[in-house]
Amino acid sequence: MSPREPRAPRPRRTRGALESLGAVVLGFESIIVFLGGLVVFGLKVLPFDIAPWWGIVGGVVMAVGMIAVAGLLPRRGAVRAGWGLQVLLLLGGFLVPALSVVALIFGGMWAYATIKGAALDRQNARRAASPDLSNGE
Repeated sequence: MSPREPRAPRPRRTRGALESLGAVVLGFESIIVFLGGLVVFGLKVLPFDIAPWWGIVGGVVMAVGMIAVAGLLPRRGAVRAGWGLQVLLLLGGFLVPALSVVALIFGGMWAYATIKGAALDRQNARRAASPDLSNGE
């Protein structure tokens, strides 16, 4: 048997600013949302005599959703899904008002990541397309 030749490593795909910033925001937010689910469980604030452990389930589902959207950011519609998650978190403020504060803080960070990240990506694409702009002039 002949030994196989080692393969050259595949070059990594370059990530844009929107993808990088958005993934960081959603990654950290997923931790906070999970902890928010524990707060909902501990305070037993779910309406209609729903079992308190559904607060943990909700926090886990939201956290996993945020991690999934962070991984899907290069795909179309992921930014909208991220906005949907921000709205769901804001609605959680009806159960625990502190979640509204978290939603406003992370919503602002998400807005910055998506708006400024997209602008940086457009600027970088223009620089790459025009060789005379690539030297910083």
